[in-house]
Amino acid sequence: MRMKNKNKGLSVLAQIGSADHIAQQPNSYEGESLLHLLNSIQREIKLSRLSDESLPYKIWLKQQFSIGVNDVTRVLERMLPVTGSITSPPQKALCDCRNSKSPHLKLQAILISTDCNPRGLTKHLPILASSRQVPVIFVKDKNGGSFKLGEMVNLKTAMAIGIKARGNSINKLIGEILEDNQVNRSC
Repeated sequence: MRMKNKNKGLSVLAQIGSADHIAQQPNSYEGESLLHLLNSIQREIKLSRLSDESLPYKIWLKQQFSIGVNDVTRVLERMLPVTGSITSPPQKALCDCRNSKSPHLKLQAILISTDCNPRGLTKHLPILASSRQVPVIFVKDKNGGSFKLGEMVNLKTAMAIGIKARGNSINKLIGEILEDNQVNRSC
């Protein structure tokens, strides 16, 4: 009984911390704007796929997106931190070494579902993304943002999806969305 209360208290603290962090983020979508965003991305995925059917769908999808918390974290860790970020010099040296072995890959933006359970699974992503100057878009949905993100890439659920910077029409759409958010913030 004591353990349950202790764990319950910890989860409440984690929820409060992540809810505060999410409330401060300007790039969050819910309701009609979320449906419009996800439908636009799905439409662009279909159009991009029609123009390039040389690879099987799953392989093509992995070239366009980093799907899942672990994969998004791995790609972010391989990216070089921006000068002046909170990454310490020993970690930066480790990142440089890892980048020389793997192809240079960048994320244009990350979509994160706010309904993940436990909340700590995605808590590190906004911090890691900010050290790499990768914008984060939070997906809020009462019926399950992770289900909405999963539908976008033909999976049951997805808590995080990274959009790889490949210079295609999907990236152009995400760029326009991010620019619109910048304009709305300055108004």
